Amino acid sequence: MTNEVQPLVAVLDYGIGNLRSAQKALERVGADARLTSDSGLIADADAVVLPGVGAFGACMDALRDCGLDEVAIEAANDDRPFLGVCVGMQMLYEGSEETPGAVGLGVLPGRLRRLPDTVKRPQMQWNLVDIRRPSQLFAPVPDPVWVYFVHSYAADADGDSVVATCDYGGPVAAAVEREGLWATQFHPEKSGTVGLELLRGFVDAARLKVGN
Repeated sequence: MTNEVQPLVAVLDYGIGNLRSAQKALERVGADARLTSDSGLIADADAVVLPGVGAFGACMDALRDCGLDEVAIEAANDDRPFLGVCVGMQMLYEGSEETPGAVGLGVLPGRLRRLPDTVKRPQMQWNLVDIRRPSQLFAPVPDPVWVYFVHSYAADADGDSVVATCDYGGPVAAAVEREGLWATQFHPEKSGTVGLELLRGFVDAARLKVGN
């Protein structure tokens, strides 16, 4: 048993994909993780997670239909720990080639590009991550690190917020970090012990917010 305080982590529930897997993984590493679309609970949370699987446009439509797009933008820009996962990371950008007419959240500049024709799409495998600069996200795990990806589109590897890349037909963004905003193209909840350690670090950052 642990006496550590369980930080309240709001996992945004917009009714698409297996959102519960992210919630369960966060619970395993000590969070009071709530799958929720309640804006009041989200505002009170110590940290916020935006998961996502499937198509960029469908996820953006679902997020907006639930009225959680502005909530996500506010949470990503305040001082609480925020984590985007897979399409949840992609939605933080301005748009994606996958759905040209869909407008992203615009928290990060740029658009997602389709992975090159020289590789199989989607990338559905474990891949080695290259940590490019000191990162709070990757601080709990060894370097190099292997994690699990499922995606056909990726952000520019040269973006200012990119802290890690992977090689799949050339370098692609694997993770971004900016002032409490963390996001991963890979799935921590599917990346075994390493993924749980990454999530544990996120929960520890949220724990520091309890009572502040």
